[in-house]
Amino acid sequence: MPKNQFERVFIFLDTDKHASAFDILTTIDLLPKISVLKYENVTAEDAEKIVRDAMFPRGPEGAKHTKIFINGQDFEQAKRILARVQKSMFPPFELAVIIDPRGAYTTASAAVAKTFELLSRRNLGSLDGKTVSVLAGTGPVGQTAALLYASEKANVTVTSRSLQKASAQAAMVNEEVKANRVKGVEAKTPEEVGKAIEGSEVILSAGAAGTQLLPLTVLREFGKKCRVVVDINAVPPLGVEGLGADADGEQIASRIFGVGALVVGKLKNRVEAELILRAAEESKGIFDYRTAYEIAKKLVLEKKKEQNSIKTETPKHWLP
Repeated sequence: MPKNQFERVFIFLDTDKHASAFDILTTIDLLPKISVLKYENVTAEDAEKIVRDAMFPRGPEGAKHTKIFINGQDFEQAKRILARVQKSMFPPFELAVIIDPRGAYTTASAAVAKTFELLSRRNLGSLDGKTVSVLAGTGPVGQTAALLYASEKANVTVTSRSLQKASAQAAMVNEEVKANRVKGVEAKTPEEVGKAIEGSEVILSAGAAGTQLLPLTVLREFGKKCRVVVDINAVPPLGVEGLGADADGEQIASRIFGVGALVVGKLKNRVEAELILRAAEESKGIFDYRTAYEIAKKLVLEKKKEQNSIKTETPKHWLP
């Protein structure tokens, strides 16, 4: 078959009982001339068999047009699937692989990029050296966000209802970034949440939908150094009291500016779309949280550049 005759195929490997319609439909809308295969309740052992079957039938040229999308609520299983997929491939049978377990990587990337953008917009510097608290930091989005903040050289506190989980997560991130930048604390009560955020300049609420983690009274009392707060929960009650889901830099308390979940979600969708398009064009490679964050930062920097260009444009009535 001639090279240009190969159809692009996306194979979805999902850890859940039902594969995510969101990601499948997003991919189809972006790339209408593709075929989609989906596998559900996938384990790492299953993934090796599926990928090996996908690598060979169309030869090395066909493999360049075969893409894998790893998904599912089971965050650790998704990572194990990725490891097994990587181990299964070898030249010239290497596929482009996306991993974004239930949007955790793209959501975390968007949240951290919006933090970066709002700090810059308010002339508050970069994330380097900032003190950051990630509430519910042991969930998929919280884990990924903590890793991204630490990679930007921020000092991070991750909270959990379990001190053991928080400490284990902190140790894992510190090992990943090769620095002792993250600590874990227990935060079951509003008072414990207050102690966790005390001294933080940035707060990310990364809890589950419909779960309020940060009451406004706690933020006002303990967040006196806080300047930016971000929420990923768009389902009432919102994660941060007083922070609207559509807030994009508005002041929610004295000298505290917020980004709501719908604004994070809008950027997350753009990041996922770019992630899919990149994988579609590349013959091989792993497209994970690193790629997602690179895309998210690029998008917010492009937006800032456009805004600065508009501000400096000479008004028409000033022209001769």
